[in-house]
Amino acid sequence: MGTGSWFASHGIQNVLFAWLVTIVLNEPPSLVGLAQLALLLPATLFMLIGGSLADRLGGKRVAVVSQTLALVPLLALALVLFNDSLSFAFMIGYAVSIGCLQAFVTPARDSMLNTVAEGNIQRTVTKVTLIQFIVQMIGFVLAGFADTVGGALIVATQSLIVLFGALALGRLPQVSTGIRLHTEPLLPMIMSSITAGFQTVWSNRSMRLVVTQNVAMGICFMGSYVVTIPLLIRDRYDGSSEDLALVNLVNSSGLVLTILVQLFLREIRHKGNALLLAHGLGAVVLAFASLGFEFWFFLILMFIWGSFGGVAMATSRTIMQEQAPNDQRGSVMSFFSFSFMGAGPVGALLWGFMIEYIGPQATLFIACTVMFFVVLLIARALKR
Repeated sequence: MGTGSWFASHGIQNVLFAWLVTIVLNEPPSLVGLAQLALLLPATLFMLIGGSLADRLGGKRVAVVSQTLALVPLLALALVLFNDSLSFAFMIGYAVSIGCLQAFVTPARDSMLNTVAEGNIQRTVTKVTLIQFIVQMIGFVLAGFADTVGGALIVATQSLIVLFGALALGRLPQVSTGIRLHTEPLLPMIMSSITAGFQTVWSNRSMRLVVTQNVAMGICFMGSYVVTIPLLIRDRYDGSSEDLALVNLVNSSGLVLTILVQLFLREIRHKGNALLLAHGLGAVVLAFASLGFEFWFFLILMFIWGSFGGVAMATSRTIMQEQAPNDQRGSVMSFFSFSFMGAGPVGALLWGFMIEYIGPQATLFIACTVMFFVVLLIARALKR
């Protein structure tokens, strides 16, 4: 329930942040990319530290503190919107602060997952992913009313959701990490944990496959999703907050439907092949979405793309959870998040500047083409 509230908040943020920067402030593509960079980069810089602290201090403790601190920038944004004093500079500051806290919440949440798994990790991961995206879809719906009721009320609602989640997390039992924090200085402890986590991930062929694909996905898919698609909705479809919310909602609906199907199917045996296939087909579908079809057909393509994303997300997280040692789960899962969140800012900045010259449709097509060829290269390398 606690982490679900963070995903509901994240759903609101996905729509609201893009709406505020792209439509309300009407910033050019390069600044939209810069704003998304400010949101994603802090998570890149601190994600590995967050995972290390989750291993040392316990996921519950790190998650509760981080989620509580998130109330500060949220309430500040609500106040700025209420006073009608929004500026691009403030949005950059808000993005940096939320991005920093995301770096600690994400690995702390993932480190707690295996403690509730009842033997079948893939099924548990699938269930948790399903719940997270259902509540995130609720966040999309709430954010879609921003044009109608105003951004301040939406952000105030988001703050209440985050507060409720922090209180719920505080009621969970604390799982012992088995490590005494005071046995060594904090900085060397964190560095040794990060180094050990990297060695564990890179020495394992399956986990190495996941993080390599995650890097490509972060640049090509995540960068496109946070910059190119909102600009495409604004410039090609003359969109509003409702349209942004609808695209996010439809995309997540496809993801949720696929995850539901996976719950009733047998466990995927060849997870690496399934991951490659999902990314490859996803790249093809998203490339078609860049061709400027009518909005209703664009929504259908976003739904199909989300369906392939559901396979990729559940499969990749399962591989990492299954392969991670118990005493390194926070560090390993932080590398999992780091691999695509770290690449996301690169894609956001790259595509933002490219849109200035060739427009959002051509940029999205190029991003998908790059992703497709990366999948082909990885598939070829695996056959050797």
